[in-house]
Amino acid sequence: MQTEPGYEPLAKVLQLALDQSQHGKGVERHGNGLPFLEQPIMNIARMVGTGYQIGQAMKKGQESMRLPVDRAQAELLGAINYLAAAYLLLEEQKP
Repeated sequence: MQTEPGYEPLAKVLQLALDQSQHGKGVERHGNGLPFLEQPIMNIARMVGTGYQIGQAMKKGQESMRLPVDRAQAELLGAINYLAAAYLLLEEQKP
């Protein structure tokens, strides 16, 4: 990932979200050995739309407000991943 000067903190957060998805809770609970685009985070949204992913991100955001800092940060990384999945679903739907 090429990062412009001054955007390193954002790049760090995005890398942490990616790491969580490919090595952490996301892959452990939901990955089932499948590539990201074949996991439930994508397949459920293909059935019902991006509202699923956006709703999950909202839920994680809300949960983060009542948790200790470390757990709140983990929830927010999950929310980032749900929003990234919504972005990817919209990419799939382009003509």
